[in-house]
Amino acid sequence: MNRDMPPARIYQRMKNAMQSGRHRVGEWTLEFETDEKLRPDPLMGWTGSGDTRRQVRLGFPDLEAAKAYAESHGLAYHVVPMADRKLHLQSYADNFK
Repeated sequence: MNRDMPPARIYQRMKNAMQSGRHRVGEWTLEFETDEKLRPDPLMGWTGSGDTRRQVRLGFPDLEAAKAYAESHGLAYHVVPMADRKLHLQSYADNFK
């Protein structure tokens, strides 16, 4: 394992709440955990850090491909399980109860 790299997080993409389509749902993403805390920029006030690994986000078609990539590059990783979707079904008439 590569000791100078932070651990990686592998998770499955969720459906975009802003669109009804299911494009790219089921793909897996590998991203690095952050080492540095976020701090406000003194000039602009934006929040940021000097850690450029925060910007790296790799996509894979399945979990096995993401794990194989992490293992072939000597990255420590953990898989984040997908949260259960809770559907709240409601009819239009329920808005006026």
